[in-house]
Amino acid sequence: MRKKILLSLLLIIPLLATAQYKKSRYKRANNFSNSKSKARKEYVIGIGAANFLGELGGANQIGTNFVKDLEFSMTRPSAALGMRYKFAKRFAVKGGLYYQLVSGADRLTKEPYRNNRNLSFRSHIFELSAQLELFITKEQQGHRYKIKNAKGMKNYDYQAYLFAGIGAFYFNPQALYNGAWVNLQPLGTEGQGLPGGPKKYSRITVCIPYGVGAKYNLNKDYSVGLEIGIRKTFTDYIDDVSTVYYDNNVIRDERGDMAGDLADPSLLNYPAELGGASSGANQTATGEQRGDPKDKDAFMFVNITVSYKVPYKRRTRSKF
Repeated sequence: MRKKILLSLLLIIPLLATAQYKKSRYKRANNFSNSKSKARKEYVIGIGAANFLGELGGANQIGTNFVKDLEFSMTRPSAALGMRYKFAKRFAVKGGLYYQLVSGADRLTKEPYRNNRNLSFRSHIFELSAQLELFITKEQQGHRYKIKNAKGMKNYDYQAYLFAGIGAFYFNPQALYNGAWVNLQPLGTEGQGLPGGPKKYSRITVCIPYGVGAKYNLNKDYSVGLEIGIRKTFTDYIDDVSTVYYDNNVIRDERGDMAGDLADPSLLNYPAELGGASSGANQTATGEQRGDPKDKDAFMFVNITVSYKVPYKRRTRSKF
């Protein structure tokens, strides 16, 4: 199923771009070359805040990758660097390198199961992606100095756009242990690589970036904007939590006490909703639910952007 989705996206984006290119080819000279301010290429930088949507932490409810599960105290930095190429009045493609730091902690939620589980993590995410942008308003240069009552084309200061695409990213979940950050994937906290356990997960995977943005033209060269991006992923291990508890005694024997402590740091304080401690219930015993593999992780960011337009220069033959 994953391969079919990726193949479809890889085919659709170029086809849309090609179709729009052919449709507007005969207008290209008027659109872009009749003024040096008509720039096809823009360099874009962004800085802002990122947040995680997954099993760990979140609102006082069962974990989900929906926006309402955000834990605002876990907001961390976000940055972006990219280039936009506008091939039609309403369409552009953008390639970019993105960085997000995401984190989560069960201690911040009052949902009984998650709070008792007491897991926490952070992960640095490095993403490379390509996106197709659809501009809701057309960029049109008019009266640069906004002369009152001047006739002619109207100047559009604002542009809003939607975007979607495909990308790949690297992540590395870590947990704080005795004052130091420890990489979790090599420890196999759910028995990865041990008899009867799942195989180790890859720290490189694909994502589908989508979202909305808007920008304001300061002048013919620079603009500032705001972009809200969400990343749908195909992994459930950004937080190192996905399936069930593995036998913790085996984890300690094979991987050491640190692995055992990080695999199950539960508070052992089962409320009545979980069966109560007096009933002898153990919600972190071997085979009990630790995460939900059907609900893949996601993350999002809000970035303030600054764009620089590279002036378009017409190529003409020398008169001499």
